[in-house]
Amino acid sequence: MDRLDNTVRPYAWGSTTAIPRLLGVQPTGEPQAEMWMGAHPGAPSRTARGPLTEVIDEDPEQELGRAAVAKFGPRLPFLLKILAAGAPLSLQVHPNLEQAKEGYEDEEERGIPMDAPHRNYKDANHKPELICALTEFDGLCGFRAPDETAELLAGLDVDSLKPYVDLLHAHPEEAALREVLTALLSADREEMARTVNETAAACARLGGAYAPYVDLAHHYPGDPGVIAAMLLNYVQLQPGEALFLGAGVPHAYLNGLGVEIMANSDNVLRCGLTPKHVDVPELLRIVHFEAGDPGVLRPEASPDGEEVYATPIDEFHLSRYALAAGAGPHDLTRATPQILLCTAGEVRADGSTLTPGQSVFVPAGQKAEVSGSGTIFRATVVV
Repeated sequence: MDRLDNTVRPYAWGSTTAIPRLLGVQPTGEPQAEMWMGAHPGAPSRTARGPLTEVIDEDPEQELGRAAVAKFGPRLPFLLKILAAGAPLSLQVHPNLEQAKEGYEDEEERGIPMDAPHRNYKDANHKPELICALTEFDGLCGFRAPDETAELLAGLDVDSLKPYVDLLHAHPEEAALREVLTALLSADREEMARTVNETAAACARLGGAYAPYVDLAHHYPGDPGVIAAMLLNYVQLQPGEALFLGAGVPHAYLNGLGVEIMANSDNVLRCGLTPKHVDVPELLRIVHFEAGDPGVLRPEASPDGEEVYATPIDEFHLSRYALAAGAGPHDLTRATPQILLCTAGEVRADGSTLTPGQSVFVPAGQKAEVSGSGTIFRATVVV
């Protein structure tokens, strides 16, 4: 197996302390948002054999296994991350596979440069993702019931919000959510900024359930995404709990440290809480306007000690092992490629010692045994 040397991305929303604390190193004072583990061309993990992208390219079937190559092509289909949010990320949504292919082909035909700020599709792949909390983790996920949002907005007693309250009481539910989001993102920017400022002041005065939106308004003053965020379920994950974000589900991560895994794609359409381009017509084509429970996931234990986060996605499969000192080794050998990531304690992986934040790539079929005292996450695929 190959020990990985991974890149940390310094996005502005990143925590300055969470990843250094996990790694046991001194903070640099700069934001450290995401540590990438995998073969994404933007920041591939480095190994003693070279960048993981080049290692896989040299012999895809040897590294990934024949079945994985047949199903996903000659590439690692997932990207594993440690994500550390010190400030809210943008409110966003991801396309399904068909939508991604259509959008990518359309933008290619129109000759939109890949680095153009108004380009939506960087590739032709979908981007389902899973976030598993390592600390308490706050986020927004999926639409809450329109009646509940109407009650939340009405409680602020802001005159300019009353038309949205009326819309949310309309039926059917899908049309109500669509109309409100469309109205928020299409409103006059100056008028909307005044509404957001009034809303933020009311939220600060009332506190309680309104407190999260005060922080959003602080980071994104006047942004319509502050009110759009109130359409969504507010979720507080405890360590070990997770959220699965499928296609069309609006979401945002607000604060906390977690392990994230996703299909290898960069396709994001933003709904707000961002200075970046918001393509309202394309966004409305992608968003799934259905209210429901955000579906907090807890791991399902198997007899061999593997705790699985079950999702309907084949490109990635995330699980964890809580290893106890003195217990026998766990055989993690699989016919698919794996990345093993230590998040607590000290784990032995075939002679290599992993401490928090350290990881290894295990080629398909390579013998992999782990032991020690700590927690290890396993990322692989389903074939």
